[in-house]
Amino acid sequence: MKVVIPPIKSQGIKTKLVPWIIDVAPKMSGRWIEPFLGTGVVAFNTRYKKTILNDTNPHIIKFYKLVQEHRITASLMKQYLENEGKLLREAGNNGYDHYLTVRTRFNSGEYSPFDFIFLSRAGFNGMMRFGRKGNWNIPFCKKPDRFAQAYITKIINQLSAISQIISPEPDWQFYNKLFSEIIPLATENDIIYCDPPYFGRHADYYNGWTEKDEKNLFHLLSETKAKFILSTWHHNDWRENEMIKKYWSKFNIITKPHFYHNGGNMENRREMVEALVCNFDITGFAQRNHGVKEKASAKQLELELVTGAYAEQRVAAY
Repeated sequence: MKVVIPPIKSQGIKTKLVPWIIDVAPKMSGRWIEPFLGTGVVAFNTRYKKTILNDTNPHIIKFYKLVQEHRITASLMKQYLENEGKLLREAGNNGYDHYLTVRTRFNSGEYSPFDFIFLSRAGFNGMMRFGRKGNWNIPFCKKPDRFAQAYITKIINQLSAISQIISPEPDWQFYNKLFSEIIPLATENDIIYCDPPYFGRHADYYNGWTEKDEKNLFHLLSETKAKFILSTWHHNDWRENEMIKKYWSKFNIITKPHFYHNGGNMENRREMVEALVCNFDITGFAQRNHGVKEKASAKQLELELVTGAYAEQRVAAY
């Protein structure tokens, strides 16, 4: 399937996983509900006529509501990005001065959705991160020519695509609430897709994620009459997601390897096994046996050390 990509950029976006998620999701007669909308990439590819889309990040919800109301259009965004892109290219400190101008303007309380797109596209490494006071605190990507004409056209095309998908209220409803207020709205005819911040990962999110949140989510999904899919991580080369065994193992789980280029830490730049946790029958879908690699035994480690020491002696001899 051709995946519709939204104009909001953020690390951890599910673009490459969308076909897999859509394939697993049963087609329901009711609504597609997302308590953790994020960029919206999954929702925009479901083709549901009725949705409930929520996020605790008010800037995401404000942006999409204004698109829904046709107050943010492709032509207005094009004009804005061309103007700001020119200022960025001509600014001192290799563009950083203008980036700081936009960031300061945004954090001053204006919270312009146009500035939000600028910052999400010009921030370092595609990260989206806010401080405790709700201020954008990602540094510049150090690309003064970031908004070249081809890049602006790409963003405009993405905006045009989602503007054709988003239906007016009441069919498509956007909320800026807690997930605990959204999940109870679901009925047996609905499907809930949850993509919360990953516990134990260095995720950039609006207000963090704790085990208390994970536990609360588990209880809410355990009680819902709707079908649900939860996206989470299963394991990587270093460790397992302890929340799987602690909470989610009673449900059906399918996994798929996925590469995240997430943050500056080396740990977050390698392959991670993604998991979909479901409360419905998944017979017929390939289930990968992604067991965590067994830890080396003491004898194996001893052999490796001896072999390594022998190799060093041989090298020294030469």
